[in-house]
Amino acid sequence: MSPGPAGPDKRARKPGHPPHPTKEPWMPNPELFPVQSSLPAAASHLGAYILADAAARVRDVKAATDGPPLVPSSPAPPSVDVPAAEVRTPAPDLQRILRGPSGLGTASLRLARREEPLPTPTEGNPIPGLYHHPVPEPDPVRVEEVSLKIKAWALDEVDLYPDDWEDQFDGFSVGRYMVVCHPDAPTVDHLMLATRLMVAENAVDDCYCEDHGGSPVGLGERLLLAHTALDPLHTTKEYQRQWAESLHSDAPRRAYRSAMEYFLQEASPSQADRFRHDMARLHMGYLAEAAWAQQDHVPEVWEYLAMRQFNNFRPCPTITDTVGGYELPADLHAPPAMQRVIALAGNATTIVNDLYSYTKELASPGRHLNLPVVIAEREAISDREAYLKAVEVHNDLMRDFEAEAAALAAACPVPSVQRFLRGVAAWVDGNHYWHQTNTYRYSLPDFW
Repeated sequence: MSPGPAGPDKRARKPGHPPHPTKEPWMPNPELFPVQSSLPAAASHLGAYILADAAARVRDVKAATDGPPLVPSSPAPPSVDVPAAEVRTPAPDLQRILRGPSGLGTASLRLARREEPLPTPTEGNPIPGLYHHPVPEPDPVRVEEVSLKIKAWALDEVDLYPDDWEDQFDGFSVGRYMVVCHPDAPTVDHLMLATRLMVAENAVDDCYCEDHGGSPVGLGERLLLAHTALDPLHTTKEYQRQWAESLHSDAPRRAYRSAMEYFLQEASPSQADRFRHDMARLHMGYLAEAAWAQQDHVPEVWEYLAMRQFNNFRPCPTITDTVGGYELPADLHAPPAMQRVIALAGNATTIVNDLYSYTKELASPGRHLNLPVVIAEREAISDREAYLKAVEVHNDLMRDFEAEAAALAAACPVPSVQRFLRGVAAWVDGNHYWHQTNTYRYSLPDFW
């Protein structure tokens, strides 16, 4: 579904700390091919899915009504002085997405909502000027239960980390992270699907890429073998056994294998394949960053942003329907309009990680690429100017995400589409909440 003490924060989702250490095909000129909206096409499929969606509605209703409340529509003021224009009530179209479907027969599909004001978070300050939506504090009972379960899994099932890493694992607060990002999960077991995958991915990042014995040298081989724990090898019986044994050879592969086995118990084949695809994207992003590290190269800003579209949090919101106990059909997940919404959500949430982890990465050994660092070097401006410009890049991505999500919801008012868009929006807001309030890991630069 990006954040260890040194460099893992630049990567796609960075949860639950450490594990056991152990081009040139022809392409058309994009300027010659103007982007065409897929929204009319998406809307034309509406009738075909109404009946199919009705069949799934019983399950949707149960998941929607049994789960905890989603984000309210009236956020409280931020806890520090932030320009008023930047902490906003969602625009009317986005409020409608968060509210859920309307019209005859859809009332029961809306998620329960809180009417009381949002509490002010007790920890951390939001980045001044960062466009975000405050969210309610996550359910402490769920947070505690998920935290206990994930630690038991990490220690007893996959032997993920040694004793001296325990404080880092606890400080990551992965239980709080997942509960706040998936407010419509019908059960703790559903939340655990996302939590195990998050911790496993963080283990791969830390142990293979950086913090805990990682290196760019030989990374491709390590990632490919780990990926087979998600996308299994199909070979002859003689070699199948050797491959199966290899999945227990180190902590990252043990974690991937186990987390994926749990995920497959709930996910449909389409949802599982979607997740594997996004994990392949993630691993490709890891390799691009590793290549730059080996060459001691600082990419252009646009090149860095291209890498971050792959090395980012995208695998997390893409499984929001599985964690919610329902399915967005493949033909509604695949259209370009939905893919753009998911990509923008992943890009915005990943730049949040770049911004909140900035001071931690500066204090760690070596040079860690993040958006402010790349902007400062490539555009020859001060660290402060670069950081503030990175905030604006994030804000532009957030506004584009919200506008595209609202347009898609209007063009394709299928209940599962509406609910999926609300789930992605909740993940975006929850991701910011976790970064803001995780004072164990993050502190802000003195730029204001």
